[in-house]
Amino acid sequence: MAKFRFGTLAQFQTSAHPFILTPGDNDWTDCHLLKPRKVDPMERLTKLREMFYPAGRSLGKRTMPVESQASDQKFAKFRENLAWTVNGVAFMTVHIVGSNNNRGRTPEMDVEADERMAANIAWLKKAFADAKSRNSAGLVLITQANPGFETHWTPSLISRYFRLFPGVTPPKTLPPSGFDDILNAVAVEMESYSKPTLFIHGDTHIFHVSKPLVNKKNGRFLDRFTRLEVFGDPDSHWVRVIVDPKAPGLFTIRPEIVPENRGG
Repeated sequence: MAKFRFGTLAQFQTSAHPFILTPGDNDWTDCHLLKPRKVDPMERLTKLREMFYPAGRSLGKRTMPVESQASDQKFAKFRENLAWTVNGVAFMTVHIVGSNNNRGRTPEMDVEADERMAANIAWLKKAFADAKSRNSAGLVLITQANPGFETHWTPSLISRYFRLFPGVTPPKTLPPSGFDDILNAVAVEMESYSKPTLFIHGDTHIFHVSKPLVNKKNGRFLDRFTRLEVFGDPDSHWVRVIVDPKAPGLFTIRPEIVPENRGG
């Protein structure tokens, strides 16, 4: 859980390349779990926004211009939702976090989650609209949370997947989650967006690449939508994503193993 120090910011500022941070659950939502002292997650969220999101620029030694959702007065507090374009490919960060997106703990947290989700969906819609109007080669969506694409699979797809686990019966219904709205919004936007789209997240710490988004019209997986989950503790490696407009699918994903961090 984060206790922000200027040393952390200074470390990010040493990056030779533009550096973008999207918040995670350890940065603020899970701070109520700290034992040595009481920490208010909402205070941490305010501090996070103040420290790590300079107006109109990324972090890093060499910064780049970014568009912030905060430029829209309706969403003035959401400085962390950013967008930029590199070589004709659109990128955006969207602030959804693990621990059920801060939902289900206190009434105050539920209010925060509702407000942030409304902002996230507006930002997501804008990202797709801008990518279409600018004829972007593709779109990259970056967040921290694993939103659980599998929870929106059809019963037949879920049954097929659970055949791998003898003796385990999938539930027939699932309770609402803090990610349902964003999953629905992504699915709706992808129905009318024909370019390759990469959804990058962390949270559950298992590197994998898949195509988990179901087209609700036909129950089939959307082949132009790719999910990348990056490594996480204790497997602290990194992932190289090569963007080549001439390559089929636009994105080539390559895990990069750090030798000293190998577990075996």
